[in-house]
Amino acid sequence: MADRQLQHSTQSTNLADILERVLDKGIVIAGDIDIYLCGVELLSIKLRLIVASVDKAMEMGINWWQTDPALSTRAQDLEQENAQLKSRLEMLGETLDSASKVAASI
Repeated sequence: MADRQLQHSTQSTNLADILERVLDKGIVIAGDIDIYLCGVELLSIKLRLIVASVDKAMEMGINWWQTDPALSTRAQDLEQENAQLKSRLEMLGETLDSASKVAASI
């Protein structure tokens, strides 16, 4: 029994070391699945998996969580600001249309 506990402890340490290295360096797993029937492509799936720490991901230029409204209040604020800007653009467009109609009638 003591041997099993010792082996388990060593394996845990190795697993922790491997996880630390993967998060520190990052790892990319990529694969594509294409399904054809009689020479006609029916389905194409592209799989991409990146495992890295947040610091490493940001170093690589990956920061999607900062603009995801479900994960960031800043992203929610940006969504509200975008909606306000869209409505203001629509109002400006309507004003310009009205002004051009008035100018055309003169």
